[in-house]
Amino acid sequence: MSHSNRIHSAVRALTALCLVFAALLALYTGDGSVSTAAPADVPASADNWGLSFPTEGESPVGNADPAYLAQYNAYYLGDTSKKVIYLTFDCGYENGYTASILDTLKKHNAPAAFFVVGNMVQTAPEIVQRMAAEGHIVGNHTFHHPDMSSISEQSAFQKELDDLSALYRETTGQELSKFYRPPQGKYNEENLKQANSLGYKTVFWSLAYVDWYVDDQPTHDQAYSKLLPRIHDGAIVLLHSTSRTNAEILDDLLTKWEGMGYTFASLNELPAL
Repeated sequence: MSHSNRIHSAVRALTALCLVFAALLALYTGDGSVSTAAPADVPASADNWGLSFPTEGESPVGNADPAYLAQYNAYYLGDTSKKVIYLTFDCGYENGYTASILDTLKKHNAPAAFFVVGNMVQTAPEIVQRMAAEGHIVGNHTFHHPDMSSISEQSAFQKELDDLSALYRETTGQELSKFYRPPQGKYNEENLKQANSLGYKTVFWSLAYVDWYVDDQPTHDQAYSKLLPRIHDGAIVLLHSTSRTNAEILDDLLTKWEGMGYTFASLNELPAL
């Protein structure tokens, strides 16, 4: 092959790789969702958690279907036969907004689940104790918030959950709930098996948006544009307690959802699998 032909072949190969990368990148939106063009049902071991929304106002499609997840006591949807919402918050650290969120939940008599990590329990024990005292679920988001899909050994996987459980017990005198959320939605089939063998229900989500960049918070209108049209029966909603926007809009958001006929339920009320 001539020098010129080798160059052209290399350019064609590089272009093909770029097109593949662009296609993969196009599958994902910034809110933890998958675009409607993405495959809806792929093996759980092949991907991080993602969603597609073929029809606004209806249940999204996860990259693993409910029947597949049910084998491992895992959920991303609740009771889709009722206009019910399951509120969940991921709590990596205290950013000054959780008390306001708790105040709003109390105002609406809305139960929630707070998935905490070790740092949250260590640095804001009074807030964590308040969560439990006011009847909310405190769930396991691991001690260090690692990529759990990279952990293959059962003992190492279990240690991340057990260390948080022990810290929570020392801090509150209570037992941590048996609800687990994989950090960043990163998981594989082995993780689902591991969590199930430890008695945990793995809880993903069916609605979220980009709320976690504390220095680049969405406007109220941007938040509403994601959270209102995509709400659906049996939604498991993921919000971050570190978000200023979430704290500011939560009262009005819950009021709007109530106006749409929704009520709020605890993860303890998830339908049996």
